[in-house]
Amino acid sequence: MRLAEAFAHQAISCERMGSPFMGQLLRILAEHWPKDSALAHRFAQFDGDVGPAGASLPLRTAGGLHALVLAARAPELAALYPPAQVNDDVLRDGVLEAFERHEAFMLGWVESPPQTNEVRRSAALIAGAAVAAERFDLPFTVSELGASAGLNLMWDRYALSLAGMDIAPADPALTLTPDWEGPLPPRIRPVIAERAGVDLNPLDPSDPQDLLRLTAYLWPDQPERLALTRAAAAVTDAPIHRGDAIEWLATRLASAPEGHLHLIQHTVAWQYFPADVQARGQEMIEAAGATATPTRPLAWLSMESDGDTTGGIGAALVLRLWPGDITLPLGRADFHGRWIRWNGARGTG
Repeated sequence: MRLAEAFAHQAISCERMGSPFMGQLLRILAEHWPKDSALAHRFAQFDGDVGPAGASLPLRTAGGLHALVLAARAPELAALYPPAQVNDDVLRDGVLEAFERHEAFMLGWVESPPQTNEVRRSAALIAGAAVAAERFDLPFTVSELGASAGLNLMWDRYALSLAGMDIAPADPALTLTPDWEGPLPPRIRPVIAERAGVDLNPLDPSDPQDLLRLTAYLWPDQPERLALTRAAAAVTDAPIHRGDAIEWLATRLASAPEGHLHLIQHTVAWQYFPADVQARGQEMIEAAGATATPTRPLAWLSMESDGDTTGGIGAALVLRLWPGDITLPLGRADFHGRWIRWNGARGTG
């Protein structure tokens, strides 16, 4: 995918997911990319797909610009960002000026791929975990693959508020209110006894620079996402290990304690693993499931794309449980957790 095409494609995707500002910004960059800039020369060195399925250069660029705004490094650019509304010409001139004035910052920023930790996905995790807890009334050991900063490992600290019911701790750090369609999930709040995650590049939400990276990839005209991320970061204390997800999981599976339900979770992470890593991970999880017992059960909860890349039909929510190798297609969720279409817990085994 060529760079201009990648910017245009990402603009459409962002607009579909509720961000007209990102659509405006990325369309401007698709049409007015500074081809003689240092950033353009750096991007020309990237091989393969530069779009959302590859290096995501449009999101790297937008994230770097937003980081300049959030870090108060570019007040002239911040004046053009939401809640302000400016026309394309004004925004174009401001962005191109920012590229020149903050060239060194932007070159450093785009060396790392986009990294978010969309906390609204925890709504799907809370509901899915309640289904698992209904089957196995045990404390949870939770292992997250592709955990980023670990915000979604803390779902037991968040409230899920739906029309007709709440699943919430006594003092929730934040409240999630997705547009919910379908039957309600079990009104059960599992107890997490132990939690940990793994990521190739884990972020520490207590570190100001890591928190800047997390928040910069949120879209500037969606302030509620920024507020939720900061609220989650304030209570996140889950250990996140740096390393290969499947190698780390092998150790976790081998040491899962008796009397606990071991829940493996991942949201929009598995789909980025190479095919051979996915195959190895699935084989390993299924082998562990084959040895699960009622007092040492295993659950695998995923929220992942199953082919759609437009954001139109969201990600598939699937829960597998052992013993019994039961598969529960729980429904679908928006990639940013805005809505959930819930099937309930009808499954096959």
